[in-house]
Amino acid sequence: MPIIINLDVVLAKKKMRSKELAESIGITEQNLSILKTGKAKALRFSTLEAICKALQCQPSDLIEYREEES
Repeated sequence: MPIIINLDVVLAKKKMRSKELAESIGITEQNLSILKTGKAKALRFSTLEAICKALQCQPSDLIEYREEES
């Protein structure tokens, strides 16, 4: 999939655990894990906003587009 989720990288830079983030934004650790691994089919803007607020980052820090190689 050409959409890459860099949530684990941002979490490491901010020295925050997934559990802390999940609690602070009000989602389950399981749902956060699905997002981190790129298995999520969708991402609500409200969730993205909450993540950015909690991690003090921009959406572009979390989501990246890479063209698939032919």
